[in-house]
Amino acid sequence: MNEAAKTTIDQSEVDRFSAMAAEWWSPTGKFKPLHKFNPVRLAFIRDKAAENFSRNTKSAKPLEGLRVLDIGCGGGLLSEPVARMGADVIGADPSEKNIGIAATHAKASGVVVDYRAVTAEHLAETGETFDIVLNMEVVEHVADVELFMNTCARMVRPGGLMFVATINRTMKAAALAIFAAENVLRWLPRGTHQYEKLVRPEELEKPLAASGLEIIDRTGVFFNPLANQWNLSKDMDVNYMLLAKRSA
Repeated sequence: MNEAAKTTIDQSEVDRFSAMAAEWWSPTGKFKPLHKFNPVRLAFIRDKAAENFSRNTKSAKPLEGLRVLDIGCGGGLLSEPVARMGADVIGADPSEKNIGIAATHAKASGVVVDYRAVTAEHLAETGETFDIVLNMEVVEHVADVELFMNTCARMVRPGGLMFVATINRTMKAAALAIFAAENVLRWLPRGTHQYEKLVRPEELEKPLAASGLEIIDRTGVFFNPLANQWNLSKDMDVNYMLLAKRSA
């Protein structure tokens, strides 16, 4: 197998997000949906990590001492708040522009994050391991989902966790997450998501299980327009999150 066949990188996706890199930290810019999405996913990460590692969720730094990988970190919208929770965070992204924006913002904010313009494959090949791998809103943008999941799973330590968030491949998701979000509400630039690249839960669960991780939680996430916020839901037809654990 040649090197190109082994990569999980979809260069067109890297180029698309690199072109928007300057807007990562604008709450009213092209990444506005992620800013809105951050509170619910951060709360899910904090609560489930605290439960797994016997931490106090009310502590100022409930993730202190834990090594965390934010793979496909973009501009660092997750990396920074997770670092503020006390975690030792590596933010990895194949886009040099994204990493530049993330590092500049972290420095200005006084937050320590180890940002690296590298791929998941590179990190795994160099023997990096983590208590928590954050795989959030990434799998629908990679070239090989199964390889990407296997590669990320290799880096989860015994007793460790992987969080995954993405969009289901359903007609409901096509209507809401693509057509409505990109063409009607204009929450996202057109072309941000392609239906054929959306991922069903079982397509993630299979490689995770093959890599020795067990799904211990799953939840849908929906946007409540009346409250103007995202909430957890039993409905996984559109946005959803999975939590997997490697046995200790």
